[in-house]
Order: sequence, then structure tokens, then C-alpha cells
Amino acid sequence: MYIAMNRFKVIPGQESVFEEAWRERQSYLDDVPGFLRFNLLKGPGNDEFTLYASHSQWESRDAFKAWTKSDAFEKAHGRTSSTKKTLVGHPHFEGFDAIL
Repeated sequence: MYIAMNRFKVIPGQESVFEEAWRERQSYLDDVPGFLRFNLLKGPGNDEFTLYASHSQWESRDAFKAWTKSDAFEKAHGRTSSTKKTLVGHPHFEGFDAIL
């Protein structure tokens, strides 16, 4: 299994805008080979930002890589400008291979 995560630092007071954009977006993930599960996670906050992470599980790293090169990926990420105004900086990607 492979886990792909993006960390987002959301400007205080913009959390509901950020969350709503994720609720309304088309992910196109359900039809992608190797996709297992997705969660949007809300973490701790401070005066500078509230931490969020998108968390997706894949059958393999290769399945995730194939998705990033697919039309589904392009469609899903074509409308991400709606969340840019809610962020402190850029998202930070982290990928993990499950070993246990």
C-alpha cells in the first residue's frame, strides 16, 4: 500500500471556505485503478494557520504515480485555484510506502 498526503496551512478564519471547496470538488478518484480511500484531515491550529492534510491510500506507489499522469488527475486539479487564497504558502507533499 502507498499513502499520499498533502499538508495545507490554512489562514485562520478561512477554514470553512477551505473545507467547503473540498466538499464540493470532483475528485474523479472512484474510477481510478488502485485507489483505495481518501480523507481530508483537520489538525491543530495556532495564530498563523490551521493544519490540514489530504490523505489518500493506494494499492501501490505505481498506482498513485499512474493517477498523477492521468486525465482524472488533470480534471481534479484544474479548479484548485479556489483554495489558494485560503493558504499560507504552498501545500507540502509527503508519500509513504506501507511496510507493515
